[in-house]
Amino acid sequence: MGKLRVLSGKEVCAILARHGFTEVRQRGSHVVMQKQLPNTTITVPVPAHAEIRIGTLQSIIRQSGVSRDQFES
Repeated sequence: MGKLRVLSGKEVCAILARHGFTEVRQRGSHVVMQKQLPNTTITVPVPAHAEIRIGTLQSIIRQSGVSRDQFES
C-alpha cells in the first residue's frame, strides 16, 4: 500500500462524487456526502479544510467503502 497524499476537503468531495456520493448539506466547515444504496444509505462527513489530516482521511475512506487506491492516485 502506498502512502496517502495530503488532500483538501474539496478534492475528497470530488473523489466521493465520482463514486456516487452527493452533497446533501454543509454546516460550518463540514460537508455531508451521502450515497443511496438499495437497502441503506452511507453518510460521510468531510471537513472543508485546505488539508485533511491523515487519520481523518483514513476514517473517511473506511466509512465510504471506496478503495484506498482511489485516494492515492
